[in-house]
Amino acid sequence: MRKKIAVMSLLLVGVAGVAFARDDTATAIRKLRETFPNYAFQEVLPSPIPGLYEVVSDRHSVYFSPGSGHLLFGEIWDRNGKNLTAVSQEQRVAKILNDLPLEKAVKIGNGKHTVIEVTDPDCPYCRRGSEYLDSRNDVTRYVFFFPLKNHPEAPAKSRYVLGAASREPAYHEVMKGKFDGKPLPDSSPETEQQLRDHQQVAARLRVSGTPKYWINGTPVSGADIKQIEALLR
Repeated sequence: MRKKIAVMSLLLVGVAGVAFARDDTATAIRKLRETFPNYAFQEVLPSPIPGLYEVVSDRHSVYFSPGSGHLLFGEIWDRNGKNLTAVSQEQRVAKILNDLPLEKAVKIGNGKHTVIEVTDPDCPYCRRGSEYLDSRNDVTRYVFFFPLKNHPEAPAKSRYVLGAASREPAYHEVMKGKFDGKPLPDSSPETEQQLRDHQQVAARLRVSGTPKYWINGTPVSGADIKQIEALLR
């Protein structure tokens, strides 16, 4: 890992050396579109390295050198071992969290701690995390479904919860395995759209696996019960 970081650092230094130091962000965006006209991105930001820009898309960030016309895939680390790419991503996610459509989520509980939960109803780790959070009465959970491709029953279970008259009991039913291997009622067009809305939220949050939590704004990957418990103290 250290070797990869070192190679990436050397590469970035070399690129920065040939980049035009005076390129501003608007110029970088224009050159990016000219050089990679089919590359879809959301925004372009200055990076910690002069002449290099962070290009933000739905799923990841890459770096663009307007001076050399190269895209770079990797991370920027400082001399103290801080992952500056991860810091930048966390700052963007923090802004997204403040703008999430929580009214579309499945709300569970009414405690003082806010938990954003991205889950798959057939993920065993999601069920483990759900069981722990069920044991607490000090959390307000906002659940978004993100069925994984290797769980063929998960989309139907997600739609079942979203279409239920009482979503919270329906959520507990699927997370406790009540419908494992059993048919579910056909979903309506409304629940299809609701699930797409949930998946779009997961995409904005750059979720690629489940479960993913934000405990009072702090991210937790996986059912790391010790970390979740520490954040809820």
